[in-house]
Amino acid sequence: MELQDYWRTVRRRWRLVLGSVLVVLAVAAVWTWTVTPLYSSTTRIFVSTSQTDENSAYTGNLFATQRVASYADLVTSNQLAERVATELGDAEPMDLREQVTASAVPETVLLEIAATDPDRERARDIAQAYAEQLQLLVEELETPRGETTAVVKATLIDDAQIPASPVSPQPLRNLALAGVLGLLLGVGLAVARELLDTSVKGADDIAEITTAPVLGNIFQDNDAKRAPHEVLFTATPWAEAFRVLRTNMQYVDVDHDQKVLVVTSSLPGEGKSTTAVNLAVTLTQAGQKVALVECDLRRPLIADRLELDGSIGTTSVLIGKVSADDVMQPYADTTLDVMVCGQIPPNPSELLQSQAMEAMLEDLRSRYDVVVLDAPPLLPVTDAALLATRADGAVVVVSHGRTTRDQLSTAIERLGSVGATTLGLVVNQTPAKKSASGYGYGYGYAPLDEPPQGGGGKRRRR
Repeated sequence: MELQDYWRTVRRRWRLVLGSVLVVLAVAAVWTWTVTPLYSSTTRIFVSTSQTDENSAYTGNLFATQRVASYADLVTSNQLAERVATELGDAEPMDLREQVTASAVPETVLLEIAATDPDRERARDIAQAYAEQLQLLVEELETPRGETTAVVKATLIDDAQIPASPVSPQPLRNLALAGVLGLLLGVGLAVARELLDTSVKGADDIAEITTAPVLGNIFQDNDAKRAPHEVLFTATPWAEAFRVLRTNMQYVDVDHDQKVLVVTSSLPGEGKSTTAVNLAVTLTQAGQKVALVECDLRRPLIADRLELDGSIGTTSVLIGKVSADDVMQPYADTTLDVMVCGQIPPNPSELLQSQAMEAMLEDLRSRYDVVVLDAPPLLPVTDAALLATRADGAVVVVSHGRTTRDQLSTAIERLGSVGATTLGLVVNQTPAKKSASGYGYGYGYAPLDEPPQGGGGKRRRR
């Protein structure tokens, strides 16, 4: 991935990044404000030798500097911890060793002893006791046998003080580190999810699978639940999206004035029936004579969706009971003629592949400008692919963020394997976006006279 890919990933999954930052900040805040505060008190010891002349003093200074590091190790010894515990009277040597640290100040003969405790006064007492007991221990260790004066002397120069504020926790530092950690974690999760996510999210993903153009983007909108004859005749973003789709359909299969189109998808639930219905209604608004035929004989939805009589329909025509004109129903106050499924047959594939189906399509083609066939999904059954061979081609509906690249690729291959044409794709459930101009995302759609994305005609200027 290049830098711009990371930026695009963060922009696309900003909610995940923000959520990670907030979660880590929340954890850090809870820990910071619930953990017991710790106070630290520090003492300083000066290490010196007893040499007085200049040469001896220089040698003694080097000797003392070397000794400081050894005394720092003595601070954490068991012997010194036992002495301090005896002096304090209410402490365990092992606990004291964990509470105390010692360090030599670089290039000096100074030794710093720091004691940490939840009680600020006790932290001072521990540090002071350690400094005093270290003085006595150094005197014992550095006094030669038979002598009364130590070669090296440890002098307490800074007494331990009661600390004014705790050294832990530090809210600002903790929250700053948590923010950075949360940001890194969020970006990492976003990138990982992006790499693992194989769903189709737009024209770029589709272009990697097929050269067929993207005919339209149907945005997420509550208007999808409203009746088509109500919402499609209003100036709403939902209606505008289907007008763009209708316009782009003009650039598809330009050699035929009368078209038969199959609307299908990879899997159920991707919005193919809704797209077929709304496309058909929108085509009638342009003055075209349109027929909508339900060819999904397994899970019919159009009769309920359009509140039409579902007792007779496509199945009735294919078995020869009635003619196509007998089952055509006008939809609401539009000029759309609808042929619903009718009774669900036990052999839908055989009916759709029959000569009766071919004859019905030829009859409808001769009498309508556009015939829209709502076909079953491509992956569960082969009905849609076979229907597409008898039509001018198929329009495949893709659900944004749900249909995977493998599913779409297999669906396109299934159409190609029977010699059917993929006329284009419609991306459904695209997240709504507001335009930069601030007039609402309806103005973010392509102009009505813009050709399909990826080809299919020259762009006409306004």
